Amino acid sequence: MQFKNLDEIDRQILKHLSSNGRLSHAELGRLVGLTRAAVRERVAQLVEHGIISHFTIVVNPLKAGKNLSIYFNICVEWSKIDQIAQELLDSEEITNVYQMSGRPHLHVHALFDDQDHASSYVQKLREIDGITSVESEFLITRYKERGALLI
Repeated sequence: MQFKNLDEIDRQILKHLSSNGRLSHAELGRLVGLTRAAVRERVAQLVEHGIISHFTIVVNPLKAGKNLSIYFNICVEWSKIDQIAQELLDSEEITNVYQMSGRPHLHVHALFDDQDHASSYVQKLREIDGITSVESEFLITRYKERGALLI
């Protein structure tokens, strides 16, 4: 992906960090043809300008015991959408919450240990004031998944 406000070296740094966030500044320097100090300065600038928002890891949910991935479309009352979104955000099962266009609803992704765990969570959703309906689909196959932009 191309960004007009990044030069080629910044793009290369982001590409390498996207595939391995543990690269040292010295290793990055060797890969992009800069000194360790120059790379450190460039990474600091990318962070300062908000282009890199944070450094993280990617956990494989299946290997971590989360065997069921479910997407929910949760219809809500307009006046309670922010309150319900916040309640969902506070739930450890929830990985993503989005307000969608059209009818007042939230698109939500959640990870569960098993079907019993998912069933009990759906019961909790039924008890939240302001939720008018819940549709769910479980993930069958992951073909591509990424948590952020890849450069």
